[in-house]
Amino acid sequence: MKNSNHFLSVIIPVYKQEKTIRKDLQIINETLKQIRYNYEIIAVVDGTSVDKSLKEIKKLKLKNLKAFGYKTNHGKGYAVRYGMAKTQGDYIAFIDSGMEIDPNGISLVLEHMEWYNADIIVASKRHPASMVNYPLDRRIISFGAHIISKFLLGINVHDTQAGLKIFKRLVLIKVLPRLLVKNYAFDLEILSVANKLGFTKIYEAPIKLNYDFKSLTHATGLKTIYSCLMEALAVFYRLKILNYYDDKNKRKWVYDPELEMRINTGK
Repeated sequence: MKNSNHFLSVIIPVYKQEKTIRKDLQIINETLKQIRYNYEIIAVVDGTSVDKSLKEIKKLKLKNLKAFGYKTNHGKGYAVRYGMAKTQGDYIAFIDSGMEIDPNGISLVLEHMEWYNADIIVASKRHPASMVNYPLDRRIISFGAHIISKFLLGINVHDTQAGLKIFKRLVLIKVLPRLLVKNYAFDLEILSVANKLGFTKIYEAPIKLNYDFKSLTHATGLKTIYSCLMEALAVFYRLKILNYYDDKNKRKWVYDPELEMRINTGK
């Protein structure tokens, strides 16, 4: 029996995954069938000109699946925000496609959300109960993001970069219009802005992660570390120096109607 008190939206950002995305979405859907909430899956293809991922997704006949895409690649952060704007749920999660993260973690972060009456639950690679296998450069990014998030941005969680998080809808309605980051430091920005706006009930949940080592080269890893650091420092500058995210600076926020969330849950 499904619990009708809450509706869950799960966003799946997709990039260059035409060969695997149908299988991935089927696995995620089968996992969500087991939870006690009604749900929808929002797949967002970040660049339809790159490959045929969107065409592959549309071949699936899943009643809870909605597929979206846009021509130009903008980055994972933009894809997640785009998906959030299309959601109906009062709980909104996102998880990376590719099956590196066990989709059963969706149920776990959802249960943590209710246990703690949290604003945000972050799946954490550094949680004592987590089972993780990921390369050194990703560990460096994770540790660096933790140092930046704690000491510069004031976020008291150990891991901000894992690709699974869940939010209350109200948090996103307040936070999303203020955001700028489209790629690597999207997670840092959304968490730091939420924290600044008073959504301080941000907690961690364990994760099961098996990273695809073959997808990474040394050069790509170094570039990722550098880009993430630069974006994170830019978030700090806007947050602490410019006070860009404050209501008084609303006229400076970059408005994109494609990223505007509806206030109602649509249920």
